[in-house]
Amino acid sequence: MIKPEIKHLKDYTPSEFTIKSIDLTIEIENELTRVSSHMQIEKNRAVSNKVTSLILNKSDYAITSVIANGMVLLPEEYETDINHLKLIRTPDKFELEIESILKPHENTTLEGLYQSGDILCTQCEAEGFRKITPFLDRPDVMSTYSCTIVADKNKYPILLSNGNLVKTGELDNDRHFARWEDPFKKPSYLFALVAGDLAVLEDTFITQSGRAVDLKIYSEKENINQCDHAMLSLKQAMKWDEKRFGLEYDLDLYQIVAINDFNAGAMENKGLNIFNSKYVLAKPETATDEDFMNVQGVIGHEYFHNWTGNRVTLNNWFQLSLKEGLTVFRDQEFSSDLNSRGVKRISCIRNLRAFQFPEDSGPMVHPVRPASYMEMNNFYTMTVYEKGSELVRMIHQIIGEKKFQKGMKLYFNKFDGMAVSIEDFVGVMEDAGNINFTQFKLWYSQSGTPTIKISRHYDAKNRQLHITFEQYTPPDRNQADKKPLHIPVKIGIIDHEGIEVLNEDNALIELKEEKETFIFNDIPQGGLPSVFRQFTAPVKIQTDFNDEELALLMAHDSDEFNKWDAAQTLFIKQIIRLVECFQSNSDMIIDRHLTAAFQNALEDLHINRAFIARMLTLPTETEIKDHFKIIDVTAIHAARKSLEKQIAVSMESLLIETINRCSKSDPASLSHEAMADRSLKNLCLSYLGSLKTPATTDLIQGCFSGAKNMTDEFSAFRILCEIDTETKKEAVEQFYKKWSHDKLVLDKWFAVQAASSLPDTLENVRLLTKHPDFSLRNPNKVRSLIYMFSLFNPIHFHSSDGSGYQFVSNQILTLDSINHQIAARLSSCFNHWKKYDNVRQGLMKKELERIIEVQTLSKNVYEIVSRALES
Repeated sequence: MIKPEIKHLKDYTPSEFTIKSIDLTIEIENELTRVSSHMQIEKNRAVSNKVTSLILNKSDYAITSVIANGMVLLPEEYETDINHLKLIRTPDKFELEIESILKPHENTTLEGLYQSGDILCTQCEAEGFRKITPFLDRPDVMSTYSCTIVADKNKYPILLSNGNLVKTGELDNDRHFARWEDPFKKPSYLFALVAGDLAVLEDTFITQSGRAVDLKIYSEKENINQCDHAMLSLKQAMKWDEKRFGLEYDLDLYQIVAINDFNAGAMENKGLNIFNSKYVLAKPETATDEDFMNVQGVIGHEYFHNWTGNRVTLNNWFQLSLKEGLTVFRDQEFSSDLNSRGVKRISCIRNLRAFQFPEDSGPMVHPVRPASYMEMNNFYTMTVYEKGSELVRMIHQIIGEKKFQKGMKLYFNKFDGMAVSIEDFVGVMEDAGNINFTQFKLWYSQSGTPTIKISRHYDAKNRQLHITFEQYTPPDRNQADKKPLHIPVKIGIIDHEGIEVLNEDNALIELKEEKETFIFNDIPQGGLPSVFRQFTAPVKIQTDFNDEELALLMAHDSDEFNKWDAAQTLFIKQIIRLVECFQSNSDMIIDRHLTAAFQNALEDLHINRAFIARMLTLPTETEIKDHFKIIDVTAIHAARKSLEKQIAVSMESLLIETINRCSKSDPASLSHEAMADRSLKNLCLSYLGSLKTPATTDLIQGCFSGAKNMTDEFSAFRILCEIDTETKKEAVEQFYKKWSHDKLVLDKWFAVQAASSLPDTLENVRLLTKHPDFSLRNPNKVRSLIYMFSLFNPIHFHSSDGSGYQFVSNQILTLDSINHQIAARLSSCFNHWKKYDNVRQGLMKKELERIIEVQTLSKNVYEIVSRALES
């Protein structure tokens, strides 16, 4: 294959043309869709001249007509290929009309205009609009859009697009139309269209200025009774954004549509959000507590984009974190303000460490603002989103809430309606905080995760605690030499009884050098530092704390992140020891400090039970592997299982007591207290499941059969699928019989089987790819089965005979002919192949080479696989 072109940030220049307005007519017929676009185009005289050619982006569809200033152009008067339409010479201002023919039912990429079941919908971010009509498909070309949709009124009674519905009407042959006009300029990636036979849930929100906004959530008719939580979440998000950021919604209509086939979680199209149904549909019988929280968070995220992404957008795709990192920060704050801040923060940190940190040490390592890309869809990454949000959080920590809000107001006042850059955002924060962020901006251009090594010295004579911080970021493919970063550190110091001894005024320090020492006065002997409280920076932290000190932090630290992190560090240290024991055939016995700390936490009735559940959850094997230079899959699996079982043996009666205590909550309640009780109860149940005794298995089966909500039912189901093959088989059949009618619940059914560590898992996953309820065309099904197996089942994916690798690479190649984006995401499972033993390295490399030799390979997959092989 021809190696795809690489795009570089340094080559960015403004568009040579602007498109002031575009009027679309989209006529939906049985086997095809006709798209007519009418554009008002002007040259950008700052960067173009009389001989500048107009080159529009397009895709592989037929163009039936091109009309310029009312004149029909002959085919020889313009040039066209699969990717471009070119007009060699144009006047400074002109009208351009283009008619194209699409076949959305054949579009399996789920980009542009495509069919999901009986619904037609669009997905235009990042570069999907070009798959609908030829256009300057780039975010800095902002136009006003109008759209007339024509379709059969029986098959497509609902016709939706961005903005305001201005006209509807009946046509001949049982057809009808709807015309939409969006008063706000927007880039093409925010265009949206939906046509289908949908039910609607309606409500109204009164803004802070007294305006009534109509709210509508659409779904398939059989699912509309599952949209109430999404509507509540939307109203909560609108109210929160007014209160916290002073931002009011700007249209009189806000619409959400739930779609079954969707590559991402959701899309923030102006006034018409299109969602993966997974993040809209929820009721206690079918959705877990985690699902409810995810719906709330994603609904909020897409709504918050109305200002951070839509009203102020980005001038090129390299700036993606300008909207995504900022909006992730906003949705995290929304969830934190409405729920438990500590629990939400821990969830975000665990996600960051489990997925973004490995990304920073793998072949796809890139800065928050990438310097180059081959395929933009490959850069919707944890680094851009989650690390990007952490950079916004650091700015917030450094300048404080009041000045941060001042900066946000400056941002909107200065750049509303514009396409801007990360420098523009950081610049207003500099102005608001009266601070120089020159060094801080290195976070956006320098890749990798810094490691902060912390050491202590106590001066007993002067009662001073000296704390030294050393920062180091390893070299990678982007930079050989890394510069010191500007890093905020929120710090506390506690004495041997857990009492705070540091004045609040000294709580935030800022690192700017490779090595710095800070002196804290009037500190008692044994004062223990609590560093990076609330995880004030996305860094790896190395301390010299012993197990006893970690247990003290776990028990007494007032900062929930550090309490949780101390527990996780104890678990990791213990697992490392157990791995060494396994490798040397020694007895695998856990340390008393860990069991004592575990027991103390479980017996503490004053701590938030949701937090205790997070704190006492063992790190996954996926998280554990990043603490080893060479990953021994078998030893890690055995060590974690041993630790889990030994804790359960020593705590069995306390675990059962906790389960009984936490089982008194209303099973239908979505209150914080009820969710907290369920989370701790089901954690204790999972520990008991490791014992695999008749008594504990009966207890779990009773919880499974008697569950009155999906949280409890799913938790018990997952545990049963780890006990033995026969128990798993019975649970799988029972769960399927009950829920075979529900697509989203079946995703859970597939996922649990794919993640099982029992011996028959790979063969079972192979069979499930042929199951009538599975489809490679549905991203949720692929994620629940094949992603889950490859990314969350290391013991079977990394089988020493290479069977797991071969299975997944076959799936990648099949998927690549269906949906490039999903295939590329799956390809990342091979990214860290060099961290394994020589045998597994050879087997993974063989599969990577087999994939890249395919001549028809998409550039999405090519970029991921070629980077992995070059690493």
